[in-house]
Amino acid sequence: MLNEKTSQLARIIWDYMKLTQPIIDADLLFILGSHDLRVPEYAATLYRKGRAPRLIVSGGMAHHDDLLKTGWEKTEAELFRDVMIEHGVPDDRIFIETKARNTGENFSLSKSVLDKNAITFDRVLVVTKPYMERRAFATGKKQWPDKELIVTSPPIAFDDYLSHNVNGDTTPEGVINIMMGDLQRIEMYGKNGFQIPQEIPEYVRDAWRQLKRLGYTQHLLPDAEL
Repeated sequence: MLNEKTSQLARIIWDYMKLTQPIIDADLLFILGSHDLRVPEYAATLYRKGRAPRLIVSGGMAHHDDLLKTGWEKTEAELFRDVMIEHGVPDDRIFIETKARNTGENFSLSKSVLDKNAITFDRVLVVTKPYMERRAFATGKKQWPDKELIVTSPPIAFDDYLSHNVNGDTTPEGVINIMMGDLQRIEMYGKNGFQIPQEIPEYVRDAWRQLKRLGYTQHLLPDAEL
């Protein structure tokens, strides 16, 4: 159970990481693999609503001994595809990319799959975890600068997300640790050219620093501050 201070600090980062863009129809649904099976369920809902005629899901088996591990015997992309089929998406509408080890590779390797299959697109609806929205957008605009990107995620409130165990061992503390690392990567990767830069307000930086002092450091890169 998180104390009130920790919850308030984590909510600041959560709110910053969520872009809450309006959902519009697109040429393609692009689903980023992860440990959270609510993402492919939500993507299937978007497909059934007619938001895009095709889907591509990307994700390998890169995480084995960290907070992002899944414990699945299939790649993230393969299991996400299975979930979407179970929720009404035709198999022939889904393309998969099973080698990606990080967000940049999600975009670059998926583009290769789409090109190989002669799939052209201009507007993409990216589907990911709620606190991954900003990082996905920043990465996508760097990798696919000529595409219109809209990022969305399952409509789950902060408190509900933290209180629901998404994959057997993802605790509220684990989610906060992952958010801390993702925010750090938004800063660092924007500087080194892996993503487009994102302005991080000082109050968000301060929340990150306070949580770091409280010990939320498990997903941080070494020797880097905000």
